[in-house]
Amino acid sequence: MIGQFHTTVLLKESIDFLKVKRGNRYIDATLGGGGHTKAILDKGGIVLGIDTDQEALDFVKESLKFEIQSLKLTLARGNFRDIDKIAHLNNFKNVSGIIFDLGVSSHQINCAKRGFSFLRSGPLDMRMDKTSSIRAMDLVNVLQKGDLYEIFSKLGQERRSRSISDYIVKSRKVRAIKTTDELVDLIRQALRIKKKKLSLFERTLISQKVFQALRIAVNNELENLKIALPKALELLGSKGRLLVISFHSLEDGIVKRTFAQFEKDNKGRIITKKVIFPKMEEIIKNKRAKSAKLRVFEKN
Repeated sequence: MIGQFHTTVLLKESIDFLKVKRGNRYIDATLGGGGHTKAILDKGGIVLGIDTDQEALDFVKESLKFEIQSLKLTLARGNFRDIDKIAHLNNFKNVSGIIFDLGVSSHQINCAKRGFSFLRSGPLDMRMDKTSSIRAMDLVNVLQKGDLYEIFSKLGQERRSRSISDYIVKSRKVRAIKTTDELVDLIRQALRIKKKKLSLFERTLISQKVFQALRIAVNNELENLKIALPKALELLGSKGRLLVISFHSLEDGIVKRTFAQFEKDNKGRIITKKVIFPKMEEIIKNKRAKSAKLRVFEKN
């Protein structure tokens, strides 16, 4: 049932690095469909599962209700940037391990009304937390051309950011941009592609980086990660391990630099001297796993 919501990546590798001990406490900072949490529970760990998405919490509340009733699993709604407050409120301190899986869940991507996917027709939303006030459509319809260019070029590393942001600003003067399909079509026009009906591959090729950039901006993902990692380290007990699975170079760069600084400050050691990638058999089963990278740090 867990896999219905999200296919967990690097599951075996993550659990092996966590070295779960029965009765010890762990934090899953990005609960999602509960894949990592379930694996920790199966090995006897006690888990605090955090997620900003109420749909994820509702799913896990139903699928792991026995573990919740037996006090092996505690669920908390919130952003992992507040992991210190959430942990203290739930009496999780000196924990043995914390895991961050920074990917968008399969459920979020596949649910058209969430607006994450350029392959599905839906409102241009992209909020992880549906109570948040800023949506992707707000950014594309309100921000100045220069601001859009900054988002697309820096957060999406889109080399055609200038043309795309320019075309968006011109187009929204005629009609507001409200759906994923409308944005994909504007990108198509900005890139002067005459073919109107694009294949899934073509939609991905032209839209992926712009959608990534908007999602990161809407959810303030990079800043939240920078804030959360030092807080997570403080929550670990001696020899506790911090695991982060990232999916693009901006996230991975933050994790790599932060872990290096932790080590320089003599707070522990980097366990993964080389980043861990999924094995080919996992990628064949789950193509979304191909960009995943795992890094691990152990506290002194």
